[in-house]
Amino acid sequence: MPEWWTYSTEDFLLFSPRTYWRLIERHNEALWPAHVLMMMLGAAILLWLVRPRPWSHRVIAGTLTVLWAWLAWSFLWERYATINWAASYAAPLFVLQAVLLALVGGRLHWSLSRAGLAPMGFALFLYALVLHPLAALLAGRPLRGAEVFGITPDPTAIATIGLIMMADGRWSWLLLAVPTAWCLASWVTLNGMGSPEQWVLLGATLMALVPFARRRTARPASEERPN
Repeated sequence: MPEWWTYSTEDFLLFSPRTYWRLIERHNEALWPAHVLMMMLGAAILLWLVRPRPWSHRVIAGTLTVLWAWLAWSFLWERYATINWAASYAAPLFVLQAVLLALVGGRLHWSLSRAGLAPMGFALFLYALVLHPLAALLAGRPLRGAEVFGITPDPTAIATIGLIMMADGRWSWLLLAVPTAWCLASWVTLNGMGSPEQWVLLGATLMALVPFARRRTARPASEERPN
């Protein structure tokens, strides 16, 4: 029996890369032209970040709530679970994320500023919305296999991490756990398939850890004690 250190992530894949990307293509074909709506929705979120309205915070949180619940059913349960049994266990986590967004998201202040992690979060959201769909072409796959915000989990998780990094509120860090876990799991999968998108997912995972690190190391002024 080979030693455990001789295994790679490829040895644990339950499907071939061709099967996975074909699943993405079929998913896109079934939902088109919803992609246009999602791109318009993403553009609207960008506008609300730059020019917040009194109601835009609740709308952004509500939009993300619906998208995470939608992906739990439409992608994970209906499609991905047919080739990967672990997807059926990930679906409840997506529902949990939707619940957290519904409970916490509306209380946050979602806007773009030049302070803190907001610029980094804005860049991450912009990448997920505009550039990630083009990754299929760069990897030599057809555009019909593009992963789009609100249609597939990877760009949605990346975009959510970016948005949360721009959110101001006491419990915003709670909303990072599920999208970070998904990005990490997706990185493992893409690494096993040798897909170049793996580095984006790894980068998003590492960027999502920054708010946790800041929260752990930061100490409120009220807790500081004189020497």
